[in-house]
Amino acid sequence: MTWQNKYRTIGLSALIIIMAAVIGLFLISSNPPPPNSPATAPSNHSPGRVIRIVAAENFWGSLAQQLGGAHVNVTSIVTDPNADPHEYESSTANARAIANASIVIVNGVGYDDWALRLISAGSVPNQTVLNVADLLAVPNGSNPHLWYDPTDVNKTVKQMYLDLVKIDPSDAGYYAQRYSSVTASLAQLDGQMAMIKQHFWGTKVASTESIFVYLANATGLDLISPPSFMDSVAEGGDPPTQSIIAFENQLEGKNVSVLVYNEQTLTPLTQQMKQIAAQHNITMVGVTETIQPSGMTFQAWMSAQLLQLQSALNTSTLVR
Repeated sequence: MTWQNKYRTIGLSALIIIMAAVIGLFLISSNPPPPNSPATAPSNHSPGRVIRIVAAENFWGSLAQQLGGAHVNVTSIVTDPNADPHEYESSTANARAIANASIVIVNGVGYDDWALRLISAGSVPNQTVLNVADLLAVPNGSNPHLWYDPTDVNKTVKQMYLDLVKIDPSDAGYYAQRYSSVTASLAQLDGQMAMIKQHFWGTKVASTESIFVYLANATGLDLISPPSFMDSVAEGGDPPTQSIIAFENQLEGKNVSVLVYNEQTLTPLTQQMKQIAAQHNITMVGVTETIQPSGMTFQAWMSAQLLQLQSALNTSTLVR
């Protein structure tokens, strides 16, 4: 299956600070803001007017909901934490949701072609379609895990904001305040990445697939896994034999501090790599394609994953 069809020592106090940030983000996601906060600032919005938004995946849906607040109704289609998003198959309910949406958000790069087909079949007049890959000018065949690139996320959030203002200009002030809040929370994630980069820059790590490439770059880690292995696993194919041998040698030779794996696309081969890593006391950390648990915000989910990564790097027994 191709993408076109699917899909580190720091002190204890620093860790406590980060954990507090994670908890704070989770609380923000679980409790409504106080009256007249940026998220509930008054506007001229009509109580009966709600913009329907459909996001193919919940990571983009979470951000759209935060930007639109009470003025939007967001439906995220791919949310199942136990399923591989690459293998999602659409339904008639998905088609109806997309046909009734004013804004549809897709990832693109072949990650969710099923959604593009539904959009094309519906041909809804005046419907706004935000294809993230097109927005970012990411060519077909590229790594589709764009939500793990902080620069790409910020650009996408800005476009979501602009789309909302275009559709509902009378509430521009409301959306502007929420956009400011969202970008501030995303900046906290940038801070976590900068801390990892400061303490672990150049640390050699491995990953079973390409989902970790963007985040490795953002945190300054040296991802040395054979690209052909990572790409093949992400595509659902069989990696070249030489890439498998090279990966095994990296793990057996203890050339990496951490092994990152995708919790949602485990295969016999990736399980084999995890077993080798365990046998050689290589710290492992799992990441996911979609928000888990699904009730968290994008920021809380990503912050928790960054904390796990930093903890794994910190506790690694390998010489750096």
